[in-house]
Amino acid sequence: MNNATFRHFINNEFVPSASGRQFDKRSPLDGSLLGTVAEGGEEDVRAAVQAARAALDGPWKGFSLAQRTELLYAVANEIDRRFDEFLDAEVADTGKPRSVASHVDIPRGAANFRVFADAVKNVPTEFFEMTTPEGRKAYNYSVRVPRGVVAVICPWNLPLLLMTWKVAPALACGNTVVVKPSEETPGTATLLGEVMHKVGIPAGVYNVVHGFGAGSAGEYLTTHPDVSAITFTGETVTGVAIMKTAAQGIRPVSFELGGKNPGIVFADCDFDAAVAGIARAAFLNTGQICLGTERVYVERPIFERFVAALKQKAESMRTGHPSDKSTAMGPLISLQHREKVLRYYRRAVEDGATVVCGGGVPVMPEGLAGGAWIQPTIWTGLPESSAVVREEIFGPCCHVRPFDDEAEVIRLANDTPYGLATTIWTRDIARSFRMGTSINAGIVWINSWFLRDLRTPFGGSKQSGIGREGGVHSLEFYTELRNVCVAT
Repeated sequence: MNNATFRHFINNEFVPSASGRQFDKRSPLDGSLLGTVAEGGEEDVRAAVQAARAALDGPWKGFSLAQRTELLYAVANEIDRRFDEFLDAEVADTGKPRSVASHVDIPRGAANFRVFADAVKNVPTEFFEMTTPEGRKAYNYSVRVPRGVVAVICPWNLPLLLMTWKVAPALACGNTVVVKPSEETPGTATLLGEVMHKVGIPAGVYNVVHGFGAGSAGEYLTTHPDVSAITFTGETVTGVAIMKTAAQGIRPVSFELGGKNPGIVFADCDFDAAVAGIARAAFLNTGQICLGTERVYVERPIFERFVAALKQKAESMRTGHPSDKSTAMGPLISLQHREKVLRYYRRAVEDGATVVCGGGVPVMPEGLAGGAWIQPTIWTGLPESSAVVREEIFGPCCHVRPFDDEAEVIRLANDTPYGLATTIWTRDIARSFRMGTSINAGIVWINSWFLRDLRTPFGGSKQSGIGREGGVHSLEFYTELRNVCVAT
């Protein structure tokens, strides 16, 4: 992928930026130049939205539900056929271990098209018979119609997975899309354009414009008056800015935003399973998962033992090249993001934390020394008021605190402006039901983490987002309900 050129994909063609602007994409592994990326400006966004609107009102409008779903299955099959190409692109962009991307990111990217193709075929509608004041019969039925042109703004942590989780239901419902991938991860969104073209998706249905947020492609896309709806996964601050923009034109939004998710471990848990589960929740994908666990509360009788076991897990995680099968943790996405995470590492020490393990940058072999590597880190001893406990870090780290009873840990877990996810470990079934309804989060895992049937709702409460994605719940956002009343 070295010396690659990532161009926009507009109206089924790969095109450079109208302005000629571009930026460098560097490897998180070693800082080397991977290629150049076209930077979208207002003219590029205008062209993409116009293409999407023309397809929406033209050829795509004539496709039946059966034809659309058949094409989505074809997209999934083509991703499977080109599995290694997608894997190479995802690993090059993110630096994550191939063992992770090959089992999570790429299979799920293909699966999203199949799941939503199935979901859209099984959406129930309403039908009511009534009598008019004149005594005639009238029939009311509801239909779902596409929103229109949907702006899809994607994060860099799970680029293909989270992008297709939006694109697939949007297309299944008959919308067209303009995708703005993260500037850090242009690869798989660009490659998907080739797939769309090959399987016969009409020109303008799927468009990609690369660039940044403010003053770049992201801002121009969210402010374009012909964009009918906006879906975004990323930081809460960015979500607030997009929501203000979406108010112009009263356009619907779907947001999956930040989190500061609690993990709760009771003394009656399966100890080994809880340690392994919390370690995975804190360190998978180098902590760069919105669902990750950065706050851990452990019942006091097992607190010291748990911290020691979690420390052992963290210190056993091997950082290294993504192609090495023994690599458990890759680099952060960029040196810039590493500096952000390291500021929290330093802040933890300033606030009086006990550094159980980590806290810095590992020594890497010469060929990898320039990458965005960082140590998995565990702290204890911080007050709940510390920024390290309050704010999302998005790195491989967690703070562990003891608690004494159920009421206390519910209060601690809920003391956050976020409400995305939590993971709870206990053998007490009655307690698991109590906790499941007491924690203010969009998803609650009991004795598990990152486990979800793709048909179920996913999303956050409070500052963690608006709306739900998954199965038929995604279709609520990507369609509008229309009532038709027929009087006889």
